[in-house]
Amino acid sequence: MRPFVIIRHCGISLLIISALILLSALIALFEPADNSLWPLTFSFLATFACGFAAVRYTRPIYYIYVREGYAIVLASWIASWLFGALPYLIYGGEFTFVNSLFESMSGFTTTGASILNDIEALPAGLQFWRIASAWIGGIGVVLLITLAIPDDRNGQVILVSTETSSLAREYFKGGKRGFVRMMLITYTSITLISFICLKLAGMGWFDALIHAMSACSTCGFSNKNSSIAFFDNPLIETILVLSMLFGAVNFTLLYSTIIPGRRKRFYIFKSDVFRVFMILLAIATLFITVNLRNRMMSDTTGGAFRQAIFQTVSIATTTGFATADTNVWPDFSIGILIMCSLICGCAGSTSGGIKIDRIVLIGKQIHFQFHQFRDPYVVRRNRVDGRLRNPVEINQAGLFILMYFALIFVGVEFNTIAGMDFRSGISAAIACMGNVGPGFGDVGSFGNYSSMPVAAKLFSIVLMLAGRLEIYPLILSFRK
Repeated sequence: MRPFVIIRHCGISLLIISALILLSALIALFEPADNSLWPLTFSFLATFACGFAAVRYTRPIYYIYVREGYAIVLASWIASWLFGALPYLIYGGEFTFVNSLFESMSGFTTTGASILNDIEALPAGLQFWRIASAWIGGIGVVLLITLAIPDDRNGQVILVSTETSSLAREYFKGGKRGFVRMMLITYTSITLISFICLKLAGMGWFDALIHAMSACSTCGFSNKNSSIAFFDNPLIETILVLSMLFGAVNFTLLYSTIIPGRRKRFYIFKSDVFRVFMILLAIATLFITVNLRNRMMSDTTGGAFRQAIFQTVSIATTTGFATADTNVWPDFSIGILIMCSLICGCAGSTSGGIKIDRIVLIGKQIHFQFHQFRDPYVVRRNRVDGRLRNPVEINQAGLFILMYFALIFVGVEFNTIAGMDFRSGISAAIACMGNVGPGFGDVGSFGNYSSMPVAAKLFSIVLMLAGRLEIYPLILSFRK
């Protein structure tokens, strides 16, 4: 493994991050009495200088080995996380050293878990940096690096393959560079449309920008202490529900449905994965609506449905926006939301969690296996969205789910040993591993992670990164 290869690509990622910090500083410059200007300016200079030096003093690379690809992915995310914490750390206030690291990782991994007790006290420049880190994390820092590799086909292939799973790319038949451009076009378009709709619905331009970027990155960061409940507007909630859903759908499938080009078109409504995802959301919403109405948590059925659909979509897409305090909901509804936070959205989206694709794949395999027990001489093939799935894909999906729950188990044990109560500990582990953000107990939808023990915060950072990178790059980077 060649260290200069990793350093050079980390430098490119830092240059991208520095551009967003500079934009945040410009917002602070034009906001009256914004005391985040100097923390952001210093952070920009430090990040840009380190990034420029890393690129300037390392030679261009014409070939990247697979192991180096995994190391670049992990190192670039860690570098972005550390330098992304600088604005928080320099600003101070609630941002201690550990809190700064936690907030930065929560943003870049689009988890949306915050340590802030008073979000509205944060100046506009830092508010924008907070959501900008989540927005760039939604598309993936490493994917953007590939756009800075003009002719290195090997580099593009290795980095895109290590940053994204094969499930994320299966609906796009072009090259790796085309895949990245498609992802960026789709992501930017959804964000822009959401911003315009939220502005027309009555939000101010800054509020609309913050929440559009947050919804499409499925992060859930808001600049309001009471999240979306602050607006109490059904139209805004409807727009955000749609934005969160688009953010949690496979971008390649969405792009192929709208713009097929010269290649084969894939229709989103013919996708097994998409249909299962929407059916599960509908069932969860229905059950929660009935449960809330029966337990008199809402005065009307319409009010129960409004709360149920928003919170279900918010949790299932791993966004984490809130219009209600789910901590006081009945245990049945809480149980459904926890299941939603485990499965989550589709591969190839900004959503975290296990991904519905793997659930469908394993579910069909279990179905075929039972048929095999009954009639062992009949050969059956696992087919999802019209494509045959080989045993390697099925084994990878099963192994991922096993490792996913194993990390949650370790996280629960770590949190409870650190001093958290069991409900908060298990909820925090699931929320951080799935990049969901809010959980239940002390880390509920109207709570935060400020009271979490320092040791638990540090381990939660590891869980957030493992969840965002989908475990494999984290392990393979250290494999000899």
